[in-house]
Amino acid sequence: MLFNLIEHFRPWLIESGLYRFVMVLDQIGFRAFLAGMLSFTIVLTLGRRVIRWLREKKIGDQAQFDVDSLNIALASKANTPTMGGVLIAAAILVSTLLFADLRSSYVIYAIVVTLWLAILGGADDWLKLTAASRPGGSRQGLYAWEKLVFQLGLGALIGYFTYTAGFAPEADSLAHVLNLPFQKTYLSPTGDVSSTLLYFSLPLFVIFTMLMMTGMSNAVNITDGMDGLSTGITGAVGLGLMVLCFVAGFEEAARDLLVPYVPTSDELGVVCAALVGACLGFLWWNCSPAQVFMGDTGSLFLGGLLAYVAIVIRQEVLLLLMSGIFLIEIGSVTLQVGYFKWTKGKRIFRCAPYHWHLHQSGWRETTVVTRFWLITVILVAIALASTKVR
Repeated sequence: MLFNLIEHFRPWLIESGLYRFVMVLDQIGFRAFLAGMLSFTIVLTLGRRVIRWLREKKIGDQAQFDVDSLNIALASKANTPTMGGVLIAAAILVSTLLFADLRSSYVIYAIVVTLWLAILGGADDWLKLTAASRPGGSRQGLYAWEKLVFQLGLGALIGYFTYTAGFAPEADSLAHVLNLPFQKTYLSPTGDVSSTLLYFSLPLFVIFTMLMMTGMSNAVNITDGMDGLSTGITGAVGLGLMVLCFVAGFEEAARDLLVPYVPTSDELGVVCAALVGACLGFLWWNCSPAQVFMGDTGSLFLGGLLAYVAIVIRQEVLLLLMSGIFLIEIGSVTLQVGYFKWTKGKRIFRCAPYHWHLHQSGWRETTVVTRFWLITVILVAIALASTKVR
């Protein structure tokens, strides 16, 4: 909004000699820096007040596992305020509205993804937290099929509108290419596009978007369990995506690295910067011992937003590489549940998700979190470095 106001009044600002004081906002890197700093500041400044309010409303964590020893070990976390994801969502939205170019459809869709999934996660958290006050007190959050309906529905809408965005309406646009590892999008610096590229049709693009956004949303949600775990990993992955957005949105940089050029997608770098800043700010309150948890309110939209950005810039494979920990976590749950049902009661892991298996195997919580952070940083570095390998 601030950037768009400056654009609207640019002639007057130039004529009055005031433009020199705001011209730095023409640089998208500086706007991304401001978005990240503002997000960080919002979460850091409002964190204590929000935590106090959540405590007053008795909005505390009540997670229970089917492993008694784990429940005993986690007794100290009982009633820690949750739904802290509202802080992250608010910081990202405010920073994006101020510093991103709202003329970009991609930015508008990012705002829709954030709001949609944050509200969905908030509804899920609220149902869990108020279960005891309802007759029977039996409903622990939204049913899985209810969440899937809203997640897949959002994916379908975002897939359709992203595919048909004004920046890439034609079927053979690079915004629709199936971008694979080690694949050359361009054949030469002059911009000749490879004839071997594969392009998504609209139906396939929509289906792919639905699966990516739903899968990542649930993967981050499942990973959120230990103090700072999901927050730190999401921040690192968001930083990697921010760099990739700046590459995809600048034609010269995209050609140099032989990756798809998607006009105006660099504005999503501002959104990613806001996400990183918000996660770092939340980590201040969420590090061990956590004073607040993000809950489904935060984890559902963070995963969906990461997936959406990767879809726009055609870097889904690199996102999956950077999100290796998220994939291990959701994979461990899938394997555990499937094996349990197939064998009628046997387990592969002591407890799922995998971070709890490691905890039950003797790893301290801070050890698991720190090592998972380190692995993610390494994976992000490998993903960024791989853009030079063609």
